[in-house]
Amino acid sequence: IVVVAVNSTLLTINAGDYIFYSDWAWTSFVVFSISQSTMLVVGAIYYMLFTGVPGTATYYATIMTIYTWVAKGAWFALGYPYDFVVTPVWIPSAMLLDLTYWATRRNKHAAIIIGGTLVGLSLPIFNMINLLLVRDPLEMAFKYPRPTLPPYMTPIEPQVGKFYNSPVALGSGAGAVLSAPIAALGAKLNT
Repeated sequence: IVVVAVNSTLLTINAGDYIFYSDWAWTSFVVFSISQSTMLVVGAIYYMLFTGVPGTATYYATIMTIYTWVAKGAWFALGYPYDFVVTPVWIPSAMLLDLTYWATRRNKHAAIIIGGTLVGLSLPIFNMINLLLVRDPLEMAFKYPRPTLPPYMTPIEPQVGKFYNSPVALGSGAGAVLSAPIAALGAKLNT
């Protein structure tokens, strides 16, 4: 569960990238909120139903938070101020999801509908507070220019148009979206 949660974290933090969230702040807030709450619910419900234990969603969110703080540390090492790089707040929303699962006597449909709604309502609020504490992106852009790296460490900028039109990207994206319901169906058929 730890290995898969770490891998799913990559998908979650890229679904409304948290660096992009601080760079574009209010503009991306809606996109960020929808993608993050959806990814949290899909991943957490999957693990919670797999284990059947209330508390699994919080465990899942904690792993994602720790992993993202490690990534935040990496950006800090590149020269960015620590209070500029945002770590999304997942844990309180995941706790609400766990509480719903526990309170409804482990009813998976109630967990998905009620818990999912609670996450969708709470996650934007927690991350709004998070966003208010971030340093002004425009000020940071002038004060902390991107550090100059040696050529062998310079990131290659993605070819955005080519990537999105790529059948490989389309297939991997569709596979990522469809894997959870298919796995859940497989788990249901095995029981």
